[in-house]
Amino acid sequence: MRYIKSPLNYVGGKYKLLDQIIPLFPKKINSFVDLFAGGGDVFINATAEKFIVNDIIHPLINIFQDLSLSNTENVFSDIEALIDKYSLSKVNQSGYYELRNDYNQEPTTIKLLSLIAFGFNHQIRYNSDHKFNNPFGKNRSSFNEKTKQNLQRFIEALKDKTIDFQTQDFRNFNYKILNPKDFVYCDPPYLITSGTYNDGRRGFTGWSLNEELELYKILDDINSQGVKFILSNVLEAKGKRNDTLIEWSAKYDIIPLKMSYSNSNYQRKKNDMIKEVIIKNF
Repeated sequence: MRYIKSPLNYVGGKYKLLDQIIPLFPKKINSFVDLFAGGGDVFINATAEKFIVNDIIHPLINIFQDLSLSNTENVFSDIEALIDKYSLSKVNQSGYYELRNDYNQEPTTIKLLSLIAFGFNHQIRYNSDHKFNNPFGKNRSSFNEKTKQNLQRFIEALKDKTIDFQTQDFRNFNYKILNPKDFVYCDPPYLITSGTYNDGRRGFTGWSLNEELELYKILDDINSQGVKFILSNVLEAKGKRNDTLIEWSAKYDIIPLKMSYSNSNYQRKKNDMIKEVIIKNF
């Protein structure tokens, strides 16, 4: 199957793991809950009657929501108009930073998509004031044909789904609405790895042992409701072990995955093994 790639190169994105993750989902799902949607690679490729797409990083949800209501040709023409206005290219650093400043003064989805196209590794990064601060992607980033194709397929897939977009802290989500025909996918920040999304310095809630334990409690509760879930996480990484996760997950089904992220913002040595897993209750 040719999976749809999100236009957002989000750290920890699951695109390269989809062929291992998607087949593990229940065959028939009423409501699919993507609790930590991130760049959207998972929910956009899943099949369900309806979706609840949630992430506390509200600019991500704003992009999904805007694109679901947009016309693809208008999106392309609006991005290309900004490229002309700011003379964006692989070498025009000043134009990129002028657009970044304008976006931070008056954010729009089109401006953000344009910044992502020409930013370093096409990534999304914010500072503690919720200001976009990804640097320029000199000599590498552009709004090319492959980017356009990915964006077009993503928009078309959004329009084909019935989606309720939310920006809840995972602790505030209403799990009582779920029943055994529903399914929850969780790809939270990983406790033993570091990333710009979980350090607590980006103006959004960080991820600590407290959040980790609260998520375990929620998953145990929905398991008691008969609701199916899958949790993506890592048991070991960079010489660290998540002993809390290892102990908690022993009562569920643990499936190892084979992958090393190429879009991570930190480097790994050849023998630095990562034990990434799927934890499922069905």
